[in-house]
Amino acid sequence: MGYVRNDEIRQAVRRRYGQVAESENAGCGCGTTCCDASTPSAEAISQEMGYSTDDVTSTPQGANMGLGCGNPQAIAALKAGEIVLDLGSGGGFDCFLAARQVGDTGHVIGVDMTPEMITKARANADQGNYRNVEFRLAEIENLPVADGSVDVIISNCVINLSPDKPRVFSEAYRVLKPGGRLAISDVVAATELPQEVREDMALYAGCMAGASPVPEIERMLAGAGFTSIHVAPKDESRSFIREWVPGSDISDYIVSAAIEAVKPAT
Repeated sequence: MGYVRNDEIRQAVRRRYGQVAESENAGCGCGTTCCDASTPSAEAISQEMGYSTDDVTSTPQGANMGLGCGNPQAIAALKAGEIVLDLGSGGGFDCFLAARQVGDTGHVIGVDMTPEMITKARANADQGNYRNVEFRLAEIENLPVADGSVDVIISNCVINLSPDKPRVFSEAYRVLKPGGRLAISDVVAATELPQEVREDMALYAGCMAGASPVPEIERMLAGAGFTSIHVAPKDESRSFIREWVPGSDISDYIVSAAIEAVKPAT
């Protein structure tokens, strides 16, 4: 993709999630339309993606907007004292869950490129009195994080939105400590996406058109230097992906996957 196309994608994504952040409705999900009275609650959507009842009720109101395509917490195996980085942190939902696991001796950094999301997340952190969480405004292709300073990187259905995914994985590798790990949920292409889907900006901003095939994700991770790469598609995710664009066949083309990788210790 050329620079102009990349910038067009970033602007479309920023506009969409700025609108989501400022909406009074929760549960907009990753689809192309926002909520109406028939849309399931954010709590119901998140539980379908693998979060527990305790997860969705223990964070500040408004932190969970029903965004995502899985539960990176389930594979991150966070430990007390760890430093965690969330790529595309939104309203802070996964950051607040991570903060509970790493405790007072740990620290969580959320990065998001949407000013409205950062504002919302910071307000939620104040509301919940989270002292071990901070939010930074930046693009995930250019992380405002020091080299070798993070134990774990999590992300939930965000890297597919980037027009420069190799750069995202390269930055992730840079900021991880030796032996640090990547634990993300994202959509992957189960089969080749039709050209009309690839070129639909609403589908790109809706977490669909930017999905990459599993072999391509594995190559990008390996190219960045990661080892112990494991990409596990979840066919059961088609049930909620189908609702992102009701009446379409989009779930024939994409599924959610758990993606794990490690930065070598030496």
